[in-house]
Amino acid sequence: MSDGHLQISSIRNQCSSAEWQARVDLAACYRLVALYGMADMMANHISSRIPDDEEAFLINPYGMMYEEITASSLIKVNLAGDILFKPNFGALDYGINRAGYVIHSAIHAARPDAGCIIHTHSWASMAVSALECGLLPITQTAMRFLKIGYHDYQGVVLDTAEQASLIKDLGQGEALILRNHGAIVLGRSTGEAFNWLHRLELACQSQIAAMSCNSPLRAVPQSVLEATWNNYQPGTRRPYGLMEWPALLRKLDRIDPGYRS
Repeated sequence: MSDGHLQISSIRNQCSSAEWQARVDLAACYRLVALYGMADMMANHISSRIPDDEEAFLINPYGMMYEEITASSLIKVNLAGDILFKPNFGALDYGINRAGYVIHSAIHAARPDAGCIIHTHSWASMAVSALECGLLPITQTAMRFLKIGYHDYQGVVLDTAEQASLIKDLGQGEALILRNHGAIVLGRSTGEAFNWLHRLELACQSQIAAMSCNSPLRAVPQSVLEATWNNYQPGTRRPYGLMEWPALLRKLDRIDPGYRS
């Protein structure tokens, strides 16, 4: 370790170009989640399917902060939980978190369209997850999640027996509120998943702010809610993150391009 940075050798020449690009994008996503205040130190996980290896995905080493994740530090694991590759962490010898594997492997197996999966414990999503009313469609941003799923709390997700109910509650949606816990979003690309997460966080924050005013909430007609929700669906408009992701990467490159190493 030097200057507060783990010295992890680049593995760029040890993987395919497709895997390397997935690693760079995933490392960027970790940094952005931290930058936007949605990280929980080293808890939670973001995973990415590897384009040229459908049975494997990338996930964070349990022990590193989101803000220090790099493309080379990510661990490659298969759907059965076997570690296919991990860098040399020296005496730290980091592995993967059990809960992260249970959640992410289940979704990657059930949803081949999920290129990236993000699970967070942000203050706003945790607050909404504890409300009986759940996420309310009281803002345009929240209307994007009109049909969001809910999964009842069953304890720390360590048992694969919970995978079936988790997948059932997620269905074909792009977001899931984990009751009394947090949230999960997924996207066809890393950029799309981050876009969904950012919007879900704004929806949760605005709801908590509005409810804190102790004033009646303004309802929107159901027909308008449905039309607005439909406007955000795949096929109605361009994929999310398509325009935003390159700009977000430029933002990171201005701040700290170290995620690319």
